[in-house]
Amino acid sequence: MNATLIDRVRDILLKPRDTWPVIDAEPADVAGLYTRYYMILAAIPAVCGFIGLSVIGVGGFFGSSFRLPLVAGLVHMVGSYVVSLVLVYLLALVIDALAPTFGGVKSPIQALKVAVYGSTASLVGGVFSLLPSLSMLGLLVALYSIYLLYTGLPVLMKSPREKAIPYTAVVVIAAIVLGAALGWVVSLATPMMSMVPSSMGRAESPAEPPVAVPAPTPEAEAARRAGEAASKALGTATGAVAGTTGTVPVQSLRAAVPETLGGLPRTALEVSDGAALGIAMAQATAEYRQGDAHARLSIVDAAGLGQLAQLAATMQSERETETHVEKNRKEGDRVVQENYAKDGSTGEYKVVLKNGVIVGVQVERLSIDEMKKAVNQIDLNTLEGLQRAAR
Repeated sequence: MNATLIDRVRDILLKPRDTWPVIDAEPADVAGLYTRYYMILAAIPAVCGFIGLSVIGVGGFFGSSFRLPLVAGLVHMVGSYVVSLVLVYLLALVIDALAPTFGGVKSPIQALKVAVYGSTASLVGGVFSLLPSLSMLGLLVALYSIYLLYTGLPVLMKSPREKAIPYTAVVVIAAIVLGAALGWVVSLATPMMSMVPSSMGRAESPAEPPVAVPAPTPEAEAARRAGEAASKALGTATGAVAGTTGTVPVQSLRAAVPETLGGLPRTALEVSDGAALGIAMAQATAEYRQGDAHARLSIVDAAGLGQLAQLAATMQSERETETHVEKNRKEGDRVVQENYAKDGSTGEYKVVLKNGVIVGVQVERLSIDEMKKAVNQIDLNTLEGLQRAAR
């Protein structure tokens, strides 16, 4: 990972209109675009997805979670990585073939530039896969790649700006179709392996029998080494985009956890401080319970995600069905997520603070208003003012 790559990632994300003309004028070849840029960034969603699914696990409510077995997780990681390498090349072919239709000029290498650099947001946003509960933020960041395509196609493919919207729309549809097709092909080659439940805390239940871990195959060992190499690049890239590699003091997060939440007494508390794939992380989680009502509070600082969370805030959405409501919006400098059942049976309310600290509450048998009141118990202003220490 070098300064040129770090600067390019930051520039294309934060000032794409200024960066595309620079990219347009640069000499490039297929090997360079892959080895010096795309192959490094494509490791982010692949490796983080493996960590999130097989190491951290996909959490349910109140103590239950599921982990994809390590071997299956490694196979999934390698498969998704290879798919992304193929997908970007196929997408470049589509971009090039469509150029005359939208008044542009065909150029295979320029089309590959658009596909590679336009994918930056979706690739870097894959870091949210480290924490599966933040997958919605990863999706929102990925949508920013649509804007990157919209700004890049007229510049590199020389199409009229008034045709940028339909050109972009057709390219996005093609990407979805190609991705679905390639994903289906990979699924045929991926062994079907069930997800195993585990506890949400550090300690496994003593009643659970030990699970035999098979000796790693040469393929799995190669995937592990590839993951280690990619993790070094991942930590540097994420820290560079966010402008920091440290976290706020974990005891400051611990101090923000109240004894009661929404009228429920605290029944469990856990704090942790460390790093995953070179990304510093600190978090405090607590459980609250009384009768049928439960709540789980999490305060997380994954410093490298701060800038990405703010990019996600540019994409706001709302979805409502007969039974559920989902909302993603920006309130001042904060990102707010709501996801709850209308009958008050379950819900989640999450706030991403300006400095990237994430405060979330998952509940059972509490209304959305009670969830909001619970989050408002936390001193968000103090958390937002905490300073990170470099590591």
